[in-house]
Order: sequence, then structure tokens, then C-alpha cells
Amino acid sequence: MSNRHLSRTIALQALYQWDFLGGHDEKLPEMIAFNRTEFAPKFDDEGFVEELVHGVVKHRKQLDEIIQRFAPDYTIESITLVDRNVLRLGVYELKIADRIPAKVAINEAIELAKGFGGQASGRFVNGVLGAIYKDMVVKGEVKPVDQQPLQPTT
Repeated sequence: MSNRHLSRTIALQALYQWDFLGGHDEKLPEMIAFNRTEFAPKFDDEGFVEELVHGVVKHRKQLDEIIQRFAPDYTIESITLVDRNVLRLGVYELKIADRIPAKVAINEAIELAKGFGGQASGRFVNGVLGAIYKDMVVKGEVKPVDQQPLQPTT
């Protein structure tokens, strides 16, 4: 498992816990620390987990609006906790985190959905994020990082 994938896994665990417990932002550092200790106690990702979790929480309303627009048959509340938070993380990396290439954001979200979600989660996440990316391309909103050759990550 790559370092970034492990970071995303820890971030997803923290976001799931945060969402399940009602979205109490003041408990985020505690939740992140718990999940880091539980899943990767000696792992140093140079703050990537915190960047992801705090970014998703900070932009949650905007992320949920985007998800709702591209998954109109579902309300945010009706999407399973895992799928909802995988989508939030994926949309955050796709639309807001300017250092993450779109292909990486989409592929990582699909892998998280397959690993932690239900049987159809991977297809659902792929469909929603794929539609968002196609819309970005049509509107000329592709990030500068996506206009460069893809670099290997660790």
C-alpha cells in the first residue's frame, strides 16, 4: 500500500467517524489521532491526513452540493456513510486540492469505495466522479496539475 493510499484510508476512517458521530469539528484532532494510532501508529505522512480531513470538513457544504448535483437520484443523507465520505474525499481532491491529479483522485476514491463500501460502491463512486470530471473538462476547469504528465507518487 502506498503512503498516500494509507493516508487516504486513515482520512476516510476519521471522516466516517466524524460523520457518524454528528460532525463535531472540535473532536476531529482526537478522531484523526485515534485512527492514526489504530491503523498506522509509526506512519509519518507529513500532515497529509490532516490536510485531507480538514479540507473535506471545511468545504463539506460545497462538496455535498456538487455530489447532489451529480447524483440527483439520491439525497446526501440517503447515500451510505462510507460512500458519502469517499465521495466527499474524492470531490475534494478532484475539485479543490490543486496538487492531486484528477486520475489519481478518481482511482483512489474508487479503491477506497471497493475496499470499505458495498458491492456497488466502486461503480457508484466511479460514475459520480467521472461525471464531475467530464463536466470540469467541458467547462475548462481542469486543474494545472492535470495538464502536466502524471508523475509517480509514493
